[in-house]
Amino acid sequence: MNTKDVIYGLRTKHGLSQDELAEKLFVTRQAVSRWENGETVPNTETLKHLSALFKVSINTLLGSPRQLICQCCGMPLEDEIISQNKDGSLNEDYCKWCYADGTYTYHDMDDLIDVCVHHMVNENCSEEQARAYMEQVLPKLEYWKRHEELGDDGQFDAFKKQLIDEINALKIKGMPRLEKLNALVGSYVNLAYPLPGGLNVKFLDDNKTYLGNQLEAQDGRDRCFGVLANVDFILISTYGENGSDPELVLYKKR
Repeated sequence: MNTKDVIYGLRTKHGLSQDELAEKLFVTRQAVSRWENGETVPNTETLKHLSALFKVSINTLLGSPRQLICQCCGMPLEDEIISQNKDGSLNEDYCKWCYADGTYTYHDMDDLIDVCVHHMVNENCSEEQARAYMEQVLPKLEYWKRHEELGDDGQFDAFKKQLIDEINALKIKGMPRLEKLNALVGSYVNLAYPLPGGLNVKFLDDNKTYLGNQLEAQDGRDRCFGVLANVDFILISTYGENGSDPELVLYKKR
């Protein structure tokens, strides 16, 4: 797909006229018309504004001339999972799991490999095969080549340890001790919990990245504990297979 088709498709999808799009981008309607006719292509700054407006990568706006790969975990990147910088702009080098609002979430390659392998194992890929693959791929990615330069002197790991200590100090009945917190994207873990008034309520933002983990209940029930947290809150719940029948155990502001 060409840039002209991408811009036309995004504009009409969002119900904008050429005049309305031009106003949002501080350009003329004629400029928008020339883009959609294929006569010109938006300049770099305008592409950034279009990216922010439509929440798609510049790569997408240019017709996806290259396959984006997360430079931390190696995952192919689609617009829905591309990370954001602190200013809200998209960072086309990382996924939301590995980079969240300007913060790198993995500083230990072995920890990242453990997380990835857990999701890669299936009937066609053994744990040994998945681990060997990740051990081969990760060192070649830009983040791990520049890891020392991009590090934060242990600040993020210290924050995770503080969270872990706070959560374990709650002593939730039936929940095993929490040892690790991993990056989790809101849209994948945003369960709707039934409240006493009869409402089902979600507490997370689908577009944000949180820290969390899943733990098997100690009482033998076929349920899991879900732990989610960030700088503002701690949420603990239980649920059945694939997040079924969720129950809110605790929601605590920090």
